[in-house]
Amino acid sequence: MSAATPSDLEDFCRQRPLRAGSLIVSAFGDAVLPYGGRLWLGSLIRLLRPCGLNERQVRTAVFRLVRDEWLHPESVGRRADYCLTAVGRRRFEAAARHIYAAEAPRWDGRWRLLLVLGERPAKEREQLRKALFWQGFGAFGSDCFVHPGADLAAVCEALAGPAGAPCPGLLPLLAAEADCGLPACNAELVARAWNLPALAASYAGFLALYRPLAERLAATLPSDEQALRLRLLLIHDYRRLLLRDPQLPAALLPADWPGEQARRLCAALYRQLLAPSEAALAATLSLADGRRPHPDGSAAGRFQAFSG
Repeated sequence: MSAATPSDLEDFCRQRPLRAGSLIVSAFGDAVLPYGGRLWLGSLIRLLRPCGLNERQVRTAVFRLVRDEWLHPESVGRRADYCLTAVGRRRFEAAARHIYAAEAPRWDGRWRLLLVLGERPAKEREQLRKALFWQGFGAFGSDCFVHPGADLAAVCEALAGPAGAPCPGLLPLLAAEADCGLPACNAELVARAWNLPALAASYAGFLALYRPLAERLAATLPSDEQALRLRLLLIHDYRRLLLRDPQLPAALLPADWPGEQARRLCAALYRQLLAPSEAALAATLSLADGRRPHPDGSAAGRFQAFSG
């Protein structure tokens, strides 16, 4: 088996388009957060240039992320550091619990329901549907949303309005006897609430993209800079999949679910790329005052269950 070469890496990185804002969120959550969660804009531009983003794309995307309350600037003389907002940090930390998890969540056999009471304008109803979709809920019509393991209190808190005002007209319920000894009922419920075939196809695409890379890297590691680039793209692609994954427990998933295969492949690649990519980060990241940020060591614990 031949070693990975720069041309191999270029071919791999060109296989799908990248959205600047989404990649920046992935980079902040995975690479910048363990280094204090703040970064000089010039350093961010340098970090993402190997991924194919130019300075204009990064500046435009950062402006939008500030507007959308993912990032906020902190001036340091004529320069500025950009930091994850408290909201942005919570968003990624919530995603990180799924991204770096060792296994799918276990199920207690009970369903969590959210009923939407009363009339709502169509636009407001659609916004609520999208918000619950990103929380992993499946839908039965427009007034009933279901999930096997969501923390209903946390979901209602996430849906709260300005100043923490509760979202009106939501009734959280917990089904005490969900399956009644009839697993087929649960399978039918899952089939109605979520489009698992489409999600499985997306996971199959991830496996088709990254398995050949894993085979190539089994022969030799890339350079530190290449390892960092691959790590950013790996977590970006995997995070985008998980945003659409309701994180159903294994008991509710088909046999040989490709999501579990993708989890293990992502973990193996990440652990292989971690040390050289961290060396590249230490040489790349800088703050607006010229200092180098120091890691808190949290990256070393990611996918730890797969390291043996």
